Amino acid sequence: MTRIGRLGAVGALVLACLVAAGTATARVQANGAGGASVAAAAPDCHLSSARGDIKHVIYIQFDNTHFLRDNPNVPSDLEQMPHLLNFIRGNGTLMTNDHTALISHTATGILTSLTGVYPDRMGQPVSNSFRYFRPDGSTRSGVSFAYWTAPLFDPAGPTGQTDFTPEMINEHGKIAPAPWVPYTRAGCDVGAIGTANTVLENTAIDIPTVFGPNSPEAAEVTANPAQAFADFVGVGVHCAQGSALCSAANNGRPDVLPDEPGGYAGFNALFGAKSVDPAIGFSPPTDLNGGTIQDATGHVGFPGFDGMEAKVSLAWVAQMQERGVPVTYAYVSDAHDEHGTSGNIHFAYGPGEAGYVQQLKEYDNAFATFFDRLAADGINKSNTLFVFTVDEGDHFVGDAPTPADCDGIVVPCNYNRVGEINANLSAMIRTQFQDNTAFTVHSDDAPNVYITGNPSQTAAATRKLEREMAQLNWLNPYTGTVENNIMVAQADQTEMKTLHMVTADPARTPTFTPFADPNWFFFASGTPATCATPAACASIPPRGPQSFAWNHGDIQHEIATTWVGYVGPGVRNTGDYEGWTDHTDVRPTMLTMLGLKDDYETDGRAVVQPLFDWAVPQTLRAHRETLLRLGDVYKQLTAPFGTFGMETLTASTRALASGSAADDSTYTSIQGQIASLTSQRDALVAQIRSGLNAAQFDGKALNEQQAKAWISQAQSLIDQATALAGS
Repeated sequence: MTRIGRLGAVGALVLACLVAAGTATARVQANGAGGASVAAAAPDCHLSSARGDIKHVIYIQFDNTHFLRDNPNVPSDLEQMPHLLNFIRGNGTLMTNDHTALISHTATGILTSLTGVYPDRMGQPVSNSFRYFRPDGSTRSGVSFAYWTAPLFDPAGPTGQTDFTPEMINEHGKIAPAPWVPYTRAGCDVGAIGTANTVLENTAIDIPTVFGPNSPEAAEVTANPAQAFADFVGVGVHCAQGSALCSAANNGRPDVLPDEPGGYAGFNALFGAKSVDPAIGFSPPTDLNGGTIQDATGHVGFPGFDGMEAKVSLAWVAQMQERGVPVTYAYVSDAHDEHGTSGNIHFAYGPGEAGYVQQLKEYDNAFATFFDRLAADGINKSNTLFVFTVDEGDHFVGDAPTPADCDGIVVPCNYNRVGEINANLSAMIRTQFQDNTAFTVHSDDAPNVYITGNPSQTAAATRKLEREMAQLNWLNPYTGTVENNIMVAQADQTEMKTLHMVTADPARTPTFTPFADPNWFFFASGTPATCATPAACASIPPRGPQSFAWNHGDIQHEIATTWVGYVGPGVRNTGDYEGWTDHTDVRPTMLTMLGLKDDYETDGRAVVQPLFDWAVPQTLRAHRETLLRLGDVYKQLTAPFGTFGMETLTASTRALASGSAADDSTYTSIQGQIASLTSQRDALVAQIRSGLNAAQFDGKALNEQQAKAWISQAQSLIDQATALAGS
C-alpha cells in the first residue's frame, strides 16, 4: 500500500484505498565574489528586534531528520551533516529535548511549529490524512495538505462530500490565523518554499480556491496537469502592502484571509514557480549544484514535495533572500528514503546503509554551499535569525544490521528485511474476536478508529471494540512469535480532548485512537473477511521501490522527541539546551526576538534560557526564576507529551481496557475523572497562556504572587493525574 504523504501527484494527493493518499538569469554575479546581487530587505520591513540587528529570517523545517541515533553505532542524521550541526553549535544553541504534538506526523508537526498552537486550534490533529463522518454515519477521506483558506480537501471530489468546513479550522470554527501575517503587517515579504499549507499543495482544490474555477490556471490544470502542478504548487511569496514583488505585473493575486482577526485587506501574494521564479530572477530555477529544478518527467518548476532535497529548497531560499525577500520559510524532504527523481519512487533505507549515508553527505554539501553563498551575500549570524527544526522523529522497522558493529561510515550496514509490518486491523479483529463491527481507520502506526454509524462513547459497540483492541495479539513476522497487547495505549474522545486532538469540527473526531507498538502499520478493509493464516493479515511487504520502514504518528520517545537550532543576534552560544520544550514554543520564541506578535494567543511560551537578557523584553526578565518555573510547569500541564497528558493517557488506557457489557463502572469512573481534570486544566491553562502572552508581547509583566499561585495549581493538577494513572 502507499502511505499518504506529500506526493508530487497531479491534481491531488494519491490515496491508497482512500484511507492511507521569466527571463533573468538564475544568479547575477557581483563583485567577483560568486554571490548574487543582493536586494537588501525593503526599508519598510520593520523587524523590531531589541537592537535592530535582525534583518533576515531563515526558517528551515526538515521532514524526519534526527538528532538522536537510530542505531547507537551509527552517527545520527545531524551528526552526518556536520556543516549544519557545527553551524548551529558553533554559533548558537541546539535544543535537544523538543517534542511533537499528536498525531506526530508531517502536517501536524509543521503546522504546530508554524502557528504556535496545538492542533485543536489549527485543525489538523490527525494527519497526513484523516477521515470525517458523514450524516449517515459512513466516513470519507480528507487530506491534511491544502492551502490555508481551502475548505476541507476530500480527494474524491465534491460529489458526496458533506463536510466543507475550513481545512485549517480554529477553535471558533473559522479559518485559523495565518502565520505570515505578523511579518507582512510589519512590511516584510515572506517566501514559502514547500512549507505546509502556506503554499498551494495540490491542483484539485487549491487552484479553484485561490485562482477560481474558471481561471486560466484552472484551464491549464485541465490541458496540462503535470505542468500545472510544477507551475502553481509548492512555492509562494506573501507580500507586504504595496510590495512591488507582488504587483499585478508579476501576476500578484489578492492574499485573501477572510477570518483573520483585525482584518487583512490590501495584501497580495505570488502563487507558484511560474509567477515567483521570474519575479526573483530564477528562471529557469536551478539547484545549488546548477541543475535545473524539474519533476521526474521533466516539467520545470516545483518538483514535488519528495523532490525538495536540501540542494533544491536551499536554492530557492538563497535566491529569495538575495532578491529582497527578507523572511523565508522552507521545507526539506527526508534523507532516509530514496525518492528517485523528484519522488517517483520511495525506497526505505536502514540506518548506516550506503544510500542513506550518501544522501546525508549530499545534504551536508548543500548546507556548506548554502552557508558560503549567504556569507558572500552578507547574510550571516550577525544580521539573520536562523531557525532549523524537524516535524517529527521516527522508529525504524527492520532486521538488525550486518555486520553487527557497522557504523555506516567506515563499515556500511546491510539489512535483510526492511519495512513496517502491514496489518489489516479490521480483519484481525474479526478473526480474533469474531466481532463484525464495521469501522474505518486513518491508516497509521496509531490507527484512529471511526466506527460506522458514529456511535457514542459508551455505546456497546464502541466499548466492545476498545476492549478488544487492548487484547489484540498476533504473530509478529519479524520475531516469529505471537506479540501480545500490540496496542500500547488508547484514547477515546475524552482523552483525545486532553491531548488537543479534538477540533471545532465534530465530524473529524475519531471514535477512539489506539497507539500501537511502533513496528506495526495498520489499515482496515472488508477483505479478507477473516484471516486464513496470520500472514494473510500481517506481513512485511517485499522491499522495493514503494517501501516504508520509518514509522511515526505514535507516542514512543524516538518519535516524539525532536530538536530545534537557533542562530542569530540574541542567541547564546553556551552548549546544547536540554530543557523540555515542544513545537508550539518555536513561534513565540522567534516573535519575541523579532519584536512582533500574532493576532491570537499562542499555546507555546518564549524559551528565553538560550537567549541573552538584552534580546528579550524587560517583562520576561522581571521575576525571572518564577517565570521560568511557570513556563516549565505550564508545558508539563498542557503539552500532549507533558506529564499531565501522558499520565492521563495511562489512565485512559486502563479505562478503555476495563469492564464488561455487564459492568463498566471502572471506565465510567476513570473517564469522569479525566474529564474533570481536563476541564480544570483548560481553565487554568487559559489564564497562564494569557499571562505569558501579555508578558511576551504586550509589555505586561507577570504578577509574581499570581504566577506562584498558578504554579501551585498546575502542579496540583499534574499530581492528581499522576495519582490517577497509578491508582
